[in-house]
Amino acid sequence: MTTTPSASDELPGTSMTDEDYGALRAAASLWSGTSVLITDQRGRVLVEHVDYLDTCLLPGGAVDKGEAPSHAAARELREELGITTTVERGLAVDWVSADRFGAPSAMRFPGEILYVYDGGTWTDAQIAAVRLPGHEIEAIECVEPARLPDLMAPGDARRALSALRARINGGGTVLLENGLPLAPTVLDTTRALSTARHARHYPFDPGPVPDGLTVRQSWGWLFAPDGRVLVLLGPDGEGACLPGGTSEPEDRGDPVTTLIREAAEEAAAQLGEPLFLGHLTDPAEPYARVRYAATLTSVGPVRPDPATGCTYVRVLATPEQAAELFDWGPSATHQLAAVHQARERLGIPRAARRPFTELTDPTTW
Repeated sequence: MTTTPSASDELPGTSMTDEDYGALRAAASLWSGTSVLITDQRGRVLVEHVDYLDTCLLPGGAVDKGEAPSHAAARELREELGITTTVERGLAVDWVSADRFGAPSAMRFPGEILYVYDGGTWTDAQIAAVRLPGHEIEAIECVEPARLPDLMAPGDARRALSALRARINGGGTVLLENGLPLAPTVLDTTRALSTARHARHYPFDPGPVPDGLTVRQSWGWLFAPDGRVLVLLGPDGEGACLPGGTSEPEDRGDPVTTLIREAAEEAAAQLGEPLFLGHLTDPAEPYARVRYAATLTSVGPVRPDPATGCTYVRVLATPEQAAELFDWGPSATHQLAAVHQARERLGIPRAARRPFTELTDPTTW
């Protein structure tokens, strides 16, 4: 009978039969499952309402014996949503401990490894093409990420948010334990997307502000030399914003002055000469919100915003990553096009997607 070297936690010099070694490993086995993170064009997460739970789930299910997890994910999409596709990009691998699942004792749940795959961003037409099986899946819904903890079991919500943050961050597949990342990114530590985003579906006009329309707010896409832009994150889930804000009397009605003042107050940021991008209008309110692009020249020490007392976390991200933190509706595409036109005029390269970088120290470019 052959013998197998002992596992690393066995006493040195001992050995085990193949049968004993197999029994040992089988006793430590875990379940294996998959889920697929799908978002709509507004960045909302697709969840399933099922008839066997009072909480929602991401599409997915158990991995069958001998089945690759990615094949299981594709099979579940076909069975649950009637969609035939492949899943090739992993977002997260989650170790779920036996004591955190809350399974009935009769189930003898041993723990589970769950693979979360990126199902991509689906158009309205793709979502309309979903065909439910007539059992188990009662309905699907695209929901604001901040609603996931209200709709899903706690571990499922943590896993889904961690996977969504990993997708936006662009740093590759993350390892989770009970839904939480072993190496949290700045999106995790600031609890990005845990507060509902405001729906700002205002039309974007690249032209000048019409005469007689008051400019109330001024915001900026501020470029670092590598083509990424400055984004401000609330330190405890308050959400994200671009540098900028509301005009004050000392600005004397000059939106450029407003932008320069707000960037200095919120982010200790100094910038070059701004380029006008366009404006947004809210049909319910008779004023304009203007957008500019400019180069970042420096950021000083981190300090609280004197107007709010909030100490923002300053990060660099691609314009596309920044837009994923907002709910701007269809106008986001038009605004991003204007941003990249201005970037080219400023002589700044287009940034490749990469993980968010936090700016903690004073920097001069």
